Amino acid sequence: QSFKGGVAFGLAASQVAGDGYSGFNKAGIFAGGWVKFDYNEHSSLQMEMTYFQKGSRHNPNYEKNPADFPYIFRVDYVEIPLLYQYKTGRFIIETGPSMGVLMHYYEESDQLIISDKENANRPTRLTFQVNLGMQIIITDRISAGLRANSSMINIRRNNVTGDAKRLFWFGQFNDALVIAAYYRL
Repeated sequence: QSFKGGVAFGLAASQVAGDGYSGFNKAGIFAGGWVKFDYNEHSSLQMEMTYFQKGSRHNPNYEKNPADFPYIFRVDYVEIPLLYQYKTGRFIIETGPSMGVLMHYYEESDQLIISDKENANRPTRLTFQVNLGMQIIITDRISAGLRANSSMINIRRNNVTGDAKRLFWFGQFNDALVIAAYYRL
């Protein structure tokens, strides 16, 4: 049984299910620190505190649709995951919940800022996600990982036409794929 800690840095590709656009077109930063408790040879619990940029982006294709317009939705969170990790050989499988606290929000449609409007459908202050990922151990101190991160509750304050359904709720939901490097201090 032992504690370990380190830093993580990577890139996230994200989308918002229910916003009418599709594809992981919004790039963002994933960076923070982690602490891990190994309670036997194969199992551990890892807690992280990360800065996580998510959102949605639509780049218009005027040749296909002359009436198309650009859209950008940026949400920055401090996210705290608690992950169960199972190690087998050089691979680590991880899963667990995370909670995010909104730090910043910006939204633009057709080059008009809509996040400043009084009636804007702002994001909720707290989000709840599930995570599933895998890491490969490169050296004693370095590993690289790929993780899927999906919100389970509506990220917006109000429901609107076109919302997606996830579990029991309708709304808009963050989905992100993260590729990251982990360094043990």
